[in-house]
Amino acid sequence: MKTCAIVYNGSLNSEKFLYQVRWLERVADALSYKVTVIGNHELIPTVAGGRTMITGKYSGYEPDFFFFWDKDVRLARHLEKMGFTLYNNARSIEICDDKSLTFEVLANHGLKLPKTITAPMVYDHNEIGDYASYETIIEELGFPMVVKEAFGSFGEQVYLIENREALLDITFRLRHRPHIFQELITSSYGRDIRINVIGDQVAASMLRKSETDFRANVTTGGKMYPYTPTEAEKQLAITCTQLIGADFAGVDLLFGPDGEPYVCEVNSNAHFKNIFDCTGIDLAVMMIDYIRSKHDSIWRIRKQHDR
Repeated sequence: MKTCAIVYNGSLNSEKFLYQVRWLERVADALSYKVTVIGNHELIPTVAGGRTMITGKYSGYEPDFFFFWDKDVRLARHLEKMGFTLYNNARSIEICDDKSLTFEVLANHGLKLPKTITAPMVYDHNEIGDYASYETIIEELGFPMVVKEAFGSFGEQVYLIENREALLDITFRLRHRPHIFQELITSSYGRDIRINVIGDQVAASMLRKSETDFRANVTTGGKMYPYTPTEAEKQLAITCTQLIGADFAGVDLLFGPDGEPYVCEVNSNAHFKNIFDCTGIDLAVMMIDYIRSKHDSIWRIRKQHDR
């Protein structure tokens, strides 16, 4: 029997997160995998004798692959250094988790992206006294503009900034945290599209709309509706996933001024309960089945090579 490890973040113990971990476990078990669910804190990445290894409870444990349902990039890199295969891989998780890095990777490929400015790094216990650069940001983006913390989820670290005073206030509050400034795509105010891509194919999509907020996230009050994406929207979502190097991703798109899609963000660990509730499509089944097919193909190629 083939083995599969599902890695989740051990500090996230709410039902909202654990429910989906158990869901993945049931699906993998139904597809004939021997499944082990592991908190990231239980895998202790160690370098000893100049070699990477895992110590503690899971020392010597070698599953066929890790379904890495977490953002612990350091652990992910360590496991890959040991020779394990991760879905998603460490680099794609890192790119998606850092909104500034996401736009750097997607830039220069002819994609529609909101104008984006990355905030300067400011060391702890220090601050920038020269605010001239912020005048340039205002000139480039105008008001209202969007400020996003580089690391955040569910739209909770995203702010709509209406004027200079508010900009200087949020900049001061976030000065020691990585963040970006973006133009507001007003034609997409309160609505976006979530497209889930698995193995270079669109698996499911939904429209999210909010009547009370510029963000369409369900967590911030948005409503979900089944949605059939255009070919342009499908191709944009697939291209983003490929550029980032993910096997699967949730790509959020905005409605541009003339209806053309713009990239909002890409999620390597996109939660799948909401889109299941909206569309009835079980992405957990599709992700695990995709991994099984990909792994079987790799195994057959290696077997032929060894003959």
